[in-house]
Amino acid sequence: MSVRVPQMDLGAILKQPHPHIDLRTSTYETSTRNFLKALTTWKNRSMNTISERRKAQLAEKKKLTEKIKQVEEETNQCKLREIDLVAELEKEKEERQEMELAVAAFNRSLTSIQDKCNSIESEIEQYRAITENLRREKHKERSILRKNASRVVPDLKFCEESLGFSMEGIENDQLLLRFWRLEVSDPEAEASLVLDISNPHYRVLTSSPNLPSLPILVTSLNETGDIYLFVKQAREKYRELFQGPDP
Repeated sequence: MSVRVPQMDLGAILKQPHPHIDLRTSTYETSTRNFLKALTTWKNRSMNTISERRKAQLAEKKKLTEKIKQVEEETNQCKLREIDLVAELEKEKEERQEMELAVAAFNRSLTSIQDKCNSIESEIEQYRAITENLRREKHKERSILRKNASRVVPDLKFCEESLGFSMEGIENDQLLLRFWRLEVSDPEAEASLVLDISNPHYRVLTSSPNLPSLPILVTSLNETGDIYLFVKQAREKYRELFQGPDP
């Protein structure tokens, strides 16, 4: 029986929070134990059968010998039965040879399975080495990203303060858009909205304060896909809400 190693997408596995490779060794070990148990049972049953036949033959031969001594008239019949016994012995000899060949075949199969086990263990070690290398590379990449991020953060903060705008992810496929500097008299006044981008049809989940024209802006966003224009228009509408329209 061949053991097929399932194909694995290492890239997808490594993207998981806790990468794990299911090697499925328990199934293989259970199958091997069941096979060895069945082989041992068959061997013991065969040996018991041979032993019982041998005992029966010896008893029969002794009985024939006693009858030969007691009754000379049955000599010819005993000879015929002796011939039959010889034939049975030859048949059993042939059967024993066949069983020995079968055992040898099973031993070869066992050796082949052991070789496959060694091959699989070698492949497992290779996968482990590849996984460890990928893990080290990923750690190195994260270190580089953190280093680059530490350099970018001051510039990002400067841009956010200059524009009076920030964007950040808050949950899966959700963006929090914050706007400030909307009113000259109160630079700290702030407006915000949560944009759901989980599918191509964008939705605004919440808006503070409520913006009456927001449905129109979302419809335009879904038609054009231009999120930058949406941000620009939303800021302008919030500004008008705080300051009133330009004269």
